[in-house]
Amino acid sequence: MATIIPFKGIRYNPAKVDVNQVVTPPYDVIDASSQENFYEKSPYNVIRLELGKVFEEDTESNNRYTRAAGYLKEWLESGVLVHDEKPSVYLYEQEFEARGEKKIRSGFVAGVQANDYSKGEVLPHEETLPKHKADRLLLMKSCLANFSPIFGLYADPDHIIEKALETAKEGRQPNFEVTDDQGVVNRLWVISEENTLKTVVGEMAPKKIFIADGHHRYETAVNFGKEMAALGKQGYDYLMVCLVNLYNEGLVVFPTHRVAKNIENLDTVKLLQELSRDFNVESFPGETQLGDFIAKLEAKGQSSHAFGLYTGEKKYYLLSLRDEDKLDSLLLEGRSAAWRRLDVSILHTLVLENCLGIGSRQRADESNLIYVRDEDTAKEFVDSGSAQLVFFMNSTKVEEVTNIATGGEKMPQKSTFFYPKVITGPVMNDYQR
Repeated sequence: MATIIPFKGIRYNPAKVDVNQVVTPPYDVIDASSQENFYEKSPYNVIRLELGKVFEEDTESNNRYTRAAGYLKEWLESGVLVHDEKPSVYLYEQEFEARGEKKIRSGFVAGVQANDYSKGEVLPHEETLPKHKADRLLLMKSCLANFSPIFGLYADPDHIIEKALETAKEGRQPNFEVTDDQGVVNRLWVISEENTLKTVVGEMAPKKIFIADGHHRYETAVNFGKEMAALGKQGYDYLMVCLVNLYNEGLVVFPTHRVAKNIENLDTVKLLQELSRDFNVESFPGETQLGDFIAKLEAKGQSSHAFGLYTGEKKYYLLSLRDEDKLDSLLLEGRSAAWRRLDVSILHTLVLENCLGIGSRQRADESNLIYVRDEDTAKEFVDSGSAQLVFFMNSTKVEEVTNIATGGEKMPQKSTFFYPKVITGPVMNDYQR
């Protein structure tokens, strides 16, 4: 089902630039301060392509998108960026630490044909936010390129593809290696041997791809391909995807926490009373260490649907669902039992909507909610007075992601955080094949 396309990637020329100074995280986790830091690192940092600055004097002919196209053309002409000579896939390895444990996650970057979800080849698991897709489409149309791979999953319990790629790289130093700002070691090998490519393409052909991270960019690529086809231009109907086996030992999922703000007339005592109808509520003093509380939350999550709550009174509360049968009585038309039993679905329905009036519209426009991945950062929003509550989440399980996607449903937005992020810069694509 999945159409894998080897491509002639664009890579930085290490003879021209220090590759340690040119990579970034994906655009959607870069704030204004980080953007400035990446600009200062190197005049060739990929930030200028992926997420350029916006200036007051920008016009239709001179803006972040047209400047990105100019930089791409200039860097290719000067040899800062070079195309690989042969169509290739790219073995991508990330070495990192998670919860104090060293891990290595390996996958490969390839082109994947970007078709509508209705074809069943590539399956989403999350809802998307419209404002991000418009930005990515303008960038693709201006540059006729995509600079960062999305992150996808596939099922290969026998590890056939991974073994083929490992054999192809055996005895070779990586073509690219950097340690990013998160301390993650990123390594890339160019794999262009025909037999290996045939194995990868052939083994992937009957498989489905589950989008782990990058729904906005995938949906943008589908629209981009359609627009180019309408203009009579072919070969633009794919995008780069980093594909990782569901059975890879380095696959890690972290939660995305919910920070609530702008709630009028919030009464914490009343909120706790309302929560106690559906949840067992266990309180912890403010001097409790956040790490200790998160550990208790994770332990409770092994046997129950559980959330952590941190309030403006600097107190922690552990919420665990009293009766799972309650979920079947909710008015959630068209939602499967699996969807109803997602932690994030329970939080959104029983807590955010029923108790705080934060519905789907407010979650989408983020008027009452901030999505935060780091526990300390989430807590600081409340401690600083810029938010009122934090709901700490447990991680969504990988099997929950694939079950929801296979069933044709989507999780609420920001349900998962696959760690580490696939960085931007090791290989890029300008549709030259």
